[in-house]
Amino acid sequence: MASVVETRATDLTGPIARTVDDPAERRSFADVAREQLDRLYGFCVRITNDPNDADDLVQETLLRGMRAYDDLRDASRAKGWLFAIATNASRDLFRARGRQVATVPFDTMDADGDDFSLFQTIAIEDPFPYSDELHLDFLRLFRDDDVRAVFGSITPAFRLPLILTVVHGFSCKEAAAILEVPLGTLLSRLHRGRKQLERGLWDYAVKNSLVTTTDEDER
Repeated sequence: MASVVETRATDLTGPIARTVDDPAERRSFADVAREQLDRLYGFCVRITNDPNDADDLVQETLLRGMRAYDDLRDASRAKGWLFAIATNASRDLFRARGRQVATVPFDTMDADGDDFSLFQTIAIEDPFPYSDELHLDFLRLFRDDDVRAVFGSITPAFRLPLILTVVHGFSCKEAAAILEVPLGTLLSRLHRGRKQLERGLWDYAVKNSLVTTTDEDER
């Protein structure tokens, strides 16, 4: 069975395959979209946390991109451009379906959560006493589904900067432009997102018995 991404790639040979006036100097939108499709679909899955919503979001992003392609001056920047379109389209999608993106004011963040250090916690708990790669062994406990579950639990405003910089390799400046926020705001959200990720990984590992804590050993 063809994957959703493969299906969307096939669709690009239809009406969406729009070419600008001078194809000798500029690639068609279809070629640009095909090149970014896998990355775009992965991004949409992480934004929506739902493959079906991601499928709809990819379609909407491609349609908007096709209509606005003439405004893209440098096709080499298509990845960030499409991701920005997807980010804005996701807000409209959630609004249309009556879904509110969960947010929390920055000043109400749990201070203990912000101070949490996964590195120090693993060193103190020492769940692998005979390991020479303690922190790597901890990360190896997580399957892809486990990581997706932890990412999905992060506050969306903090999750998106992580996805853009850590997963998709954008610089902080590029991620700020995609999200349309000042660089300082992006850096603050990225810090909070990393802290939530660290706490989320540890709590998930404990809850799902991937590690044994000191308290459990003493029972």
